[in-house]
Amino acid sequence: MNTYKNDIMRKFCMLVLTGLLMSSVYAVAQLQQGIWRGQLKVTDKQAPFLFEVSKPTTNKLVVTLINGQERVDLTGVKLQNDTITIPIDIYDATIKGIVKGDKIEGLFIKNYIEKDPGVAFSAFYNKKNRFDLTEKPLTTGIEGKWDVLFIDEKGDTTRNVGIFQSDKGIITGSVLTSSGDLRFLEGAYTGNGAQLSAFSGLSPYLIELSLKNNQTFEGTFYTTRGKTRLVGNKNDKAGLADPYSVARLKAGKQTLGFSLPNLDGKNVSLRDERYRGKVVIVSILGSWCPNCLDETSYLAPWYEANKHRGIEIIGLGFERKDDPAYAKGTLTRLKNKYNIGYEILFAGKANAETIARVFPEIEGFGGYPTTFFIDKKGNVRKIHTGYNGPATGLFYEEFKAEFNALIDNLVSKNQD
Repeated sequence: MNTYKNDIMRKFCMLVLTGLLMSSVYAVAQLQQGIWRGQLKVTDKQAPFLFEVSKPTTNKLVVTLINGQERVDLTGVKLQNDTITIPIDIYDATIKGIVKGDKIEGLFIKNYIEKDPGVAFSAFYNKKNRFDLTEKPLTTGIEGKWDVLFIDEKGDTTRNVGIFQSDKGIITGSVLTSSGDLRFLEGAYTGNGAQLSAFSGLSPYLIELSLKNNQTFEGTFYTTRGKTRLVGNKNDKAGLADPYSVARLKAGKQTLGFSLPNLDGKNVSLRDERYRGKVVIVSILGSWCPNCLDETSYLAPWYEANKHRGIEIIGLGFERKDDPAYAKGTLTRLKNKYNIGYEILFAGKANAETIARVFPEIEGFGGYPTTFFIDKKGNVRKIHTGYNGPATGLFYEEFKAEFNALIDNLVSKNQD
């Protein structure tokens, strides 16, 4: 009789344990869909960002990063037991965490860094405000153009430009630098200023500002590398130095002589038949560079619409590693993501030495992206440093107008 009772108890316990395990797996498998607020550690602060978890067309999870008008879909998300893995393929990075009901805790890891310790990451379900609400926030003050002085911890300064707008308490905008912009910032007013943040898969940003008389501000810019003091002055005519004056050809130089492998390993140069007698745009880029991705997202469809006019584009990828196999993977993902129809070449590791080797004809290289405009004779006519992307509003519209006017001018000239 005792044996019979013991068997019954064992079976009952097994059923209860199985039920608990199944309910636990079921709870994790039903990871809450909808809006989450994530945060990443930047210096001694947390940079918040919003993302959405969804299953748009299949049973596979998609995480979409949200910054202002920007939406970045991250696919290939895996959920195993209580562990979630979110690949950020375009930047060779990963978010990995443990799901605990309505909370996730883990790390943001850059895969290309050997033994990367990662950045602390956490997320909370149904937190739909990027920042916690302030009891009595300002309602205006940040809108418009600003001269913004960046002062690093060593006291070195750089002059940049901020452009912001607000609608119903939500602030959007960006900061332009000589090599590009901080892309889509989003934030809200505080009791004495504003706070903005962004995360699109590579570098989390946090900006805290204290406004004075709607004409000046002081603040701090936080990243994973450190913090920078900010001083801003409102200026409706704010602008950067001429982006065509940063990089330049050395005396006596007119053409570019690079010969580099494409993704199939075949060397490509401007002397090839495909480029003779045509206007050519050469873009120095990196698959890791957000501003380069913004430029690529513009150039790829623009090329398809304009290549019939006798125009070609070549992208020169400078990657995180001097490894052709690694670069083929990162640059192929870039090409597929943006449906690029022009050649992408691997130029080597992204550093000053490689730039000097590939482009001995130029000096004053100012950063990624840098874009060359080449006429029908193969001569470099203009070199543009940086890229004002869609987050910069009016500056983006100005760039597109200047870009198309320059190309129209080169195409119209009979230089054969």
